[in-house]
Amino acid sequence: MANRKALGRGLKALIPDAPAPGKEENNIQFVEVATVSPNPFQPRVNFNPESLAELQNSIKEKGVIQPITVRKHEDGYQLIAGERRLRAVRDLDLATIPAYILDVRTDEEMMELSIIENIHREDLNPIDIANSYKRLIDECKLTQEVVSQKVGKDRSTIANFLRLLKLPRQIQGSVQNGELTMGHARALLSLSKKETQIALWKKIVKNDLSVRKVEQLVRSESKKKPDKAKLPDKSTLFLEDAEQKLRTQLTTKVSIKPKAKGGAIVIDYYSDDDLDRLISVICSD
Repeated sequence: MANRKALGRGLKALIPDAPAPGKEENNIQFVEVATVSPNPFQPRVNFNPESLAELQNSIKEKGVIQPITVRKHEDGYQLIAGERRLRAVRDLDLATIPAYILDVRTDEEMMELSIIENIHREDLNPIDIANSYKRLIDECKLTQEVVSQKVGKDRSTIANFLRLLKLPRQIQGSVQNGELTMGHARALLSLSKKETQIALWKKIVKNDLSVRKVEQLVRSESKKKPDKAKLPDKSTLFLEDAEQKLRTQLTTKVSIKPKAKGGAIVIDYYSDDDLDRLISVICSD
């Protein structure tokens, strides 16, 4: 794909500063709103109505300060970035909108640009960011390491966002709509059972619990003793303790499968990049 190295800084790497009067080489112009089609690779799921209303008021007063970004497509244009601005202008029935016109020829490059640009938006919620990272890995065939370089984030940050997608759907929805913060979500990930995660999630929403309080409840839950009638034997306790130690060391799911003689240790990994990380941890001196 062309320009892949430039994508690491998002669209700013490809978009020049505002054009000087009378100059056309910066490739910015007013385009007819009706000729701009939606971005089929839009990573953003939720658009806050109040935020859109505020943007409309700003446009009424000062106009569109930051142009949208488009590529030429069929008889018009296709949006790359600026969905909120385009929606606001349409709602205001404005005929034209300023736009940067980029030479983006492939859908793969289009998708990558769209996702990376949206990741850098401050108002994108953690679940949408996590899904954006997942799309870069799954659909753009990038490793976590390459994604890290392109978006300017640590690899561990990418991994932490991706872990949010392991939460039950209703909890992910709570993060998307702002009921839960990423801190709440990360605390819930420490619980191994989804039923326990959901039970605590309901308590968080009902009582508006802080992240610190949730972390305390998670620690308490982890220390709970099983019912005496169901106490495991010493060998089971040993295996559970060994599993926990391995999970902590490797930061991934580990299962020990005992047999009549010996057994097997099953270590889960979630991508080629994650496998490389595990090999480095296991083989380190």
